[in-house]
Amino acid sequence: MAKIPMTTPLVEMDGDEMTRIIWKMIKDILITPYVDLKTEYYDLGLENRNATNDQVTVDSAEATKKYGVAVKCATITPNAARMTEYDLKEMWKSPNGTIRAILDGTVFRSPIIVKGITPYIPTWKKPITIARHAYGDVYKNTEMVVKGGSKAELLVTKPDGTTETSLIHDFKGDGVIQGMHNLDSSISSFARACFNYALDLKQDIWFATKDTISKKYDHTFKDIFQEIFDNEYKEKFEEAGIEYFYTLIDDAVARVIRSEGGYIWACKNYDGDVMSDMIATAFGSLAMMTSVLVSPEGIYEYEAAHGTVQRHYYKHLKGEETSTNSVATLFAWTGALRKRGELDSIPELCDFADKLEKATITTIEDGVMTGDLYLLSTLENKKKVNTEEFLVAVNERLKAIL
Repeated sequence: MAKIPMTTPLVEMDGDEMTRIIWKMIKDILITPYVDLKTEYYDLGLENRNATNDQVTVDSAEATKKYGVAVKCATITPNAARMTEYDLKEMWKSPNGTIRAILDGTVFRSPIIVKGITPYIPTWKKPITIARHAYGDVYKNTEMVVKGGSKAELLVTKPDGTTETSLIHDFKGDGVIQGMHNLDSSISSFARACFNYALDLKQDIWFATKDTISKKYDHTFKDIFQEIFDNEYKEKFEEAGIEYFYTLIDDAVARVIRSEGGYIWACKNYDGDVMSDMIATAFGSLAMMTSVLVSPEGIYEYEAAHGTVQRHYYKHLKGEETSTNSVATLFAWTGALRKRGELDSIPELCDFADKLEKATITTIEDGVMTGDLYLLSTLENKKKVNTEEFLVAVNERLKAIL
């Protein structure tokens, strides 16, 4: 068959360790045989980020703004151990954090449901999508270690040069402080992205903070969401038959556990980081979670919601067999290809992405799966295969439905 053409390139962000190995396998086995793949390639592997002083990460984000759609492999956010392992110049920031700040986007994460993988929460029948604000909070914080006898104050210098101070704490003993910030403009973008996504999916959306305790910081989020909803989206939601619902974060957790799913749960940055992992694990696996960053300008960056699978990579380097779940990385590719097809009016590309996802899910439901799913699956006839064998099995089913 002739390869499916592309007119506009995807921004391709390569990554680290085992996911970098899987990245190449997915392209070689499942994409380039069928698609005349056009990408603008950026190597976000830690060695190259170090060599370019992390400029490559900034360049990839700017390219995403230019072309509109990106697909990203998992990358290392270095800690002290990685500093030594990779001989780094400095402890580079999270590439995801850098890209999210530049795109000012919202991260939407949703579990991939397959038969035979039963959620740990018995009531969950439908996917729960986490909408995570991708700016500010602890990810943009300033921290200090404080010696006993110190007094910490919050100081703001206003445009007219006057100052306002507020006591944080009078330290009798040693301690720590951190300062966080956010922007009304970013919160507004977050709210609009969430409401637009809810309308696209025709699903209810929940938003949760702790405004009863954080009466200015969190309350600002609540107020901006409500104002934008009332002024811009209330009638649209009524026409679509969906609801916007606000509650406290602790109440939201209780409601989520009791629910059957089928809605979007919007969270501030840190809350979304934690809750998306909780949702993914409770549905079965972090490696069975889609993730897309959506900017208010309609720019999309697709990625896997998990890390670089370091332990499997070390086994791979020793020549040992690995059975690494590649589904989330594969769905990052299908999501990006589908969106590229939608934006460029290439229905064949959208259809290919749909069929590749169907072939992937069918492979698992036929009992062919990697080690993590093998341990979770309730299917009687199941077979554990290695990483490459799984992708080859997906390819066999893909050929049958193309």
